[in-house]
Amino acid sequence: MHQISNYVYARDELLGWDIPTARLPNPYHDFPYMVLEGVLSPAECRAITAHALADKEAVQAELRGGSLDTAIRKTDIHTLSPELRQIYDHRFEAIRQEIEDFFALSLSTATDVQVLGYESGSFYVKHSDDASELRDPQGNVIGYRTVAPERKLTTVLFTTSYTPHPTDRDHFSGGELLFNYLCDEHGNTITLRPEAGDMVVFFSNPYFSHEVLSVKEGYRLSLVQWHNAHS
Repeated sequence: MHQISNYVYARDELLGWDIPTARLPNPYHDFPYMVLEGVLSPAECRAITAHALADKEAVQAELRGGSLDTAIRKTDIHTLSPELRQIYDHRFEAIRQEIEDFFALSLSTATDVQVLGYESGSFYVKHSDDASELRDPQGNVIGYRTVAPERKLTTVLFTTSYTPHPTDRDHFSGGELLFNYLCDEHGNTITLRPEAGDMVVFFSNPYFSHEVLSVKEGYRLSLVQWHNAHS
């Protein structure tokens, strides 16, 4: 392991790989990612969740490149109403400067917002947002090939909350956001269980490869964007 922030380490296999987009935040931060609490209010979270649950035109999310493989990714994609999109944009603008300061970047263009719903049994296996895995004949990861260099930063805003025992559609169990190559000083993999209204922000490069563990109960809803940026 090698230390990349005050409380987080990266696994050693990354050191031997050529990762053209490899970048990390200031190593004196406590964590190499941000968790911004309360970006949306509880009422705004409930409104977005209710809108997604009522959506009759949701489609299964495809993989990058347009293919559909439910062994890799099983989640539904929704759209925001113009009113809810305006709320999202307003809230994002309020935290933009904080994000830019943390990552020492100036955000430029961004993808549209993906509204991703995870029902019980839904998941997304390990992946990097800007690159595809390279594997040897035995299936072992031996590096990464950059395929989306315009993705510099990933933002994930939750409208439902993790809880071990959900009793309504505003909560879920399972569905943790796990960073495959990041761990604490004891070697435990970094796993996040955000609350509704929280936004998680991280670099899109392979250091921050991640997965969404299978949802056990309830409903996990997140709003995802990928951002280009200038140093």
